[in-house]
Amino acid sequence: MAKYLLLKHYRGAPPAVNDVSMDQWTPEEITAHMRYMHDFAARLEGTGEFVDGQALAPEGTFVRYDGPGRPPVTDGPFAETKDLVAGWMVIDVDSYERAVELAGELSAAPGAGGRPIHEWLELRPFLTAPPTVTD
Repeated sequence: MAKYLLLKHYRGAPPAVNDVSMDQWTPEEITAHMRYMHDFAARLEGTGEFVDGQALAPEGTFVRYDGPGRPPVTDGPFAETKDLVAGWMVIDVDSYERAVELAGELSAAPGAGGRPIHEWLELRPFLTAPPTVTD
């Protein structure tokens, strides 16, 4: 089994087919989208392929170590996360091909007008340690 991260983006990826920003969807369209995501995760829980997933709020804070008791906090810049990443899902599958298949299916979540979004998802494998070779 190999773990993959599926990243849903607010922006930054090529435009989706049904490219209507979620802040312009009706409450019913948002509910249908969230139900699709939940049902997708529940199905993968049943096959043992779901690890975890969350939608992310647009708020966020940068924090770094700047000496004992002095973590500076700032509201940006957030080019890599706050402005881009809408949510994520971790899957644990038998092959890269299965990960691509599931990402493609997740890309079809409904959006405006109930039509599939066909959004681009970023698929990233988890970094694993190289195999140990012994003589």
